Amino acid sequence: MNLVLMGLPGAGKGTQAERIVESYEIPHISTGDMFRAAIKEETELGLQAKSFMDKGELVPDEVTIGIVRERLGKNDCEKGFLLDGFPRTVAQADALEGILEDLDKKIDYVINIDVNKDILMDRLTGRRICKQCGSTYHLVFNPPAVDGVCDKCGGELYQRADDNEETVANRLEVNLKQTEPLLSFYREKGYLKNINGEQDIHKVFEDVKKLLEGLSE
Repeated sequence: MNLVLMGLPGAGKGTQAERIVESYEIPHISTGDMFRAAIKEETELGLQAKSFMDKGELVPDEVTIGIVRERLGKNDCEKGFLLDGFPRTVAQADALEGILEDLDKKIDYVINIDVNKDILMDRLTGRRICKQCGSTYHLVFNPPAVDGVCDKCGGELYQRADDNEETVANRLEVNLKQTEPLLSFYREKGYLKNINGEQDIHKVFEDVKKLLEGLSE
């Protein structure tokens, strides 16, 4: 099974990726992992990617696409793969179609873990961390017994700057603008399958399994 996994920050994509990979024994291929492996192996494309990353610049599409091509051609992808973090643009999605055609493969599904933006705001802004011991809480999913006080050491809980409403709202807006054209591209291709990510994580995975039943036979 050849899958692409999508979802906005806070949608629970990482959790579902772990479960899919474990259950179906296919490699989890993320952009970061691909870059790190190519750099470690000192491939020509890996060294090119490193030169841009060392300067704090974005790795150009042609280098990224080349690294994806090399990775999908490896033996562990024979039974399938789970792509996570690629493609990020319609141009990359188009290039992926070409790569897969050359490898005599095709995408089975693009799984989008779909969660309402307001719910994502609650999820992403609810984290609190203890100033003293570093314990992590969540106002919705794992609240402290006493508001603002750590259960373990009595320390004061604080919200990281990354987790405040303005930062989170901007982050979600950027991601929405980036993913909408990609979702439209895959919707037109007939690959896109939305999974309700607002349910319990076990139920989300049950829905993913139902979708993948036919592919794993």
